[in-house]
Amino acid sequence: MLGRDQAEGEVMAIEEGDKIPAIELATPAGGSLALRDQIGRPFVLYFYPKDDTSGCTREAQDFSALLPEFEALGASVLGVSKDSPIKHQKFVSKYDLTVPLATDTDDKAMEAFGVWVEKQLYGKKYMGIDRSTFLFNSDGKLFRSWRRVKVPGHAVDVLESVRAMIAA
Repeated sequence: MLGRDQAEGEVMAIEEGDKIPAIELATPAGGSLALRDQIGRPFVLYFYPKDDTSGCTREAQDFSALLPEFEALGASVLGVSKDSPIKHQKFVSKYDLTVPLATDTDDKAMEAFGVWVEKQLYGKKYMGIDRSTFLFNSDGKLFRSWRRVKVPGHAVDVLESVRAMIAA
């Protein structure tokens, strides 16, 4: 059965109001994390292209710096890329990151969120992660999403959206 406005063969990405998908991600410690385990509190899920690159490092540092403020609001934050759990461990250690990271080993999360997209750099087309962030309410429903994120000021914008969501 096809979802709303879904053509045959098209991947349907999550939309505002949709429930968080039942997906598990690999953690740097070698375990797994079920996204639905985040239900019961506000949850920020951000996808980023690659560990230890300038934009991705800045984004992880920004979320790490604001993590105490997110936690004070009862919100959890999780960054996801295709990088291996071992690469995540090195990334976290190198920059003293506090924001939790996870790996989408089977691409299920990237498909569900519609972040695995065709990109272009210097005229070359390739597949990659569209830097995107998703904010879920405590009921596990998507409250807001950001696509094609520009890093400067983004983590602050997400924090303000968490505050606004809680106040509503």
